[in-house]
Amino acid sequence: MADAAIWLILSTFRAFSNSGMAARSLEPAQFTGVNVNVARFTRNPNGHSLGIIGLGKIGFRIAQKAHQSFGMKILYNDIRQLPADIEKEVDAKFYKELDDMLAVADCVLVATPFGGEAVVNAEKIGKMKQGSRLINIARGKLIDEDAMIAALESGQLKAVGLDVHFNEPKVSPKLASMPNVEMLAHTAGTSEDSHIGFERLGMENCLNFFETGKAVTPVNLHFFDEKAKL
Repeated sequence: MADAAIWLILSTFRAFSNSGMAARSLEPAQFTGVNVNVARFTRNPNGHSLGIIGLGKIGFRIAQKAHQSFGMKILYNDIRQLPADIEKEVDAKFYKELDDMLAVADCVLVATPFGGEAVVNAEKIGKMKQGSRLINIARGKLIDEDAMIAALESGQLKAVGLDVHFNEPKVSPKLASMPNVEMLAHTAGTSEDSHIGFERLGMENCLNFFETGKAVTPVNLHFFDEKAKL
């Protein structure tokens, strides 16, 4: 998933899909149009800030890749701040209030679990930095799709990268028609290697729980009292 997130980040900064579609069109005019004009609306990610909503295991791995490979500045918002030594690994800056992070991030990436409502709704999109980019690798309903489209049309958002969609498997025709929108078919976490890893980790969790009473990778453990008996 982290690899796919990096691809989406790069594509929203560099318009790779727009360029690829122009080449595949086999139309010299489309090829030349992109070739001549692409520098006007693309940037290198180096030095730009990446604001991550939900710096869990996946979010942190994305932060590592973005920071170490592309020199992006890492900002994050989560329900709790990570220990200082972990933050230091990626020079991450914690924002307790999401609005504060949205106001300064050049690119916002959604990597948090779905809790029943949009985390990035119309109000939150309105708080985002003018001309910023928005990436979603979590769940489609975490972002208000209509508000996102309106923000793309107005220029509030420069570009969007989506692995997940609000009403998948149905994809918004409007979003699909926009050259500054990168799309995948919910495949960020899908590969032969990742599926093998899922199965191995599931078995390791079961075995370790029965042997020690603790899972290898407990999910949302911080929501539970350590003394609670399951």
